[in-house]
Amino acid sequence: MAEENITRIHMDGKELILIGTAHVSKQSAEQVKEVIEAEQPDSVCVELDEQRYKSITEGDKWKEMDIFKVIKEKKATLLLMNLMISSFQKRMAKQIGIKPGQEMIQGIESAKEIDADLVLADRNIQITFARIWHGIGLFGKAKLMMQMFASIFSNESVSEQELEKMKSEDMLNSMLQDFTNTFPRLKTPLIDERDQYLAQKIKEAPGEKVVAVLGAAHVPGIKEQIHQDHDLTTITQLPPKSKAPKVIAWMIPLMILSIIAYTFYANPSAGFQQTISWVLWNGSFSAIGAALAFAHPLSVVTAFIIAPLSSLNPLMAAGWFAGFVQAYVRRPNVGDFETLAEDVYSVKGFWGNKVTRILLVVVLTNLGSTLGTVIGGADVLRLFFENL
Repeated sequence: MAEENITRIHMDGKELILIGTAHVSKQSAEQVKEVIEAEQPDSVCVELDEQRYKSITEGDKWKEMDIFKVIKEKKATLLLMNLMISSFQKRMAKQIGIKPGQEMIQGIESAKEIDADLVLADRNIQITFARIWHGIGLFGKAKLMMQMFASIFSNESVSEQELEKMKSEDMLNSMLQDFTNTFPRLKTPLIDERDQYLAQKIKEAPGEKVVAVLGAAHVPGIKEQIHQDHDLTTITQLPPKSKAPKVIAWMIPLMILSIIAYTFYANPSAGFQQTISWVLWNGSFSAIGAALAFAHPLSVVTAFIIAPLSSLNPLMAAGWFAGFVQAYVRRPNVGDFETLAEDVYSVKGFWGNKVTRILLVVVLTNLGSTLGTVIGGADVLRLFFENL
């Protein structure tokens, strides 16, 4: 049996066998099957959390998703990010002719065949995203979303050389590689913390022989971290919410309202101009965001009407209202959920599927509203100083 991409570690009376895989490599899936059958381990660890495991094993679960609940719980952006990553991964896998994550599927199936314990060894992906989101700031978030949107429009194919390179990268890291260069702090939650989590889970796996199926990018870090004990509670905590964004979120609308009120008192004509400017900038950019998502006309109108008000109330967001209207007038049917996995392959599918269309309406409307708030607020200040 070839030992390429295989690392063996002996510690505390256990043998740990790490298989470094490419997440879209047919050869990796074959190697996973070969190693597990030959080694007959007591446990098989896979680089999945409960959510991704269910996504792989229960593909039709999309049909049970309540899109209204997703919007209400403010999870539209997170779900859209997950689907964008899925789109990137599936297009790579389709070119090579295998299912995405086939090596993980093979690990699960082989574990069942030899009656080994299956260990889901990766950290919850929502916690990973939350810790990434917390550490990159407002402009970082905007750039991350732009990169992910760009990945949908990309029609690039993967060469054999690039595929070999992917064997040394985690799929998530592969997509965000340029971003990690721009924001080095991203590496900590995306790679380093997951290395620690995976290492702890692997060495705690039951039995004397353990096989771990991993993205090859994690193997060096796990080799280093596995000889240390890690407190998983620390790296699975959601980051503390800073009070500063909330304070700023309330200060800005209060400041704008105060300026408009004072201007009305001093110069009613200028105050009226400020109000019109605020409404037009906010409403227009929010409506443009909805229109870019090909929202229903009622959703576009809703975005225009709600944005000037929601921008003055941090507890509201124009995208939520536009998304609810879109979901009501263009309610997804079972077919939309059934084809969701295929539709995320392409730009046409992303904008054509009613589920992803709703998510795009929420996210792009909110982005437009944010931009409108910045420009509208600046124009309110301009008119204020001109009329002092």
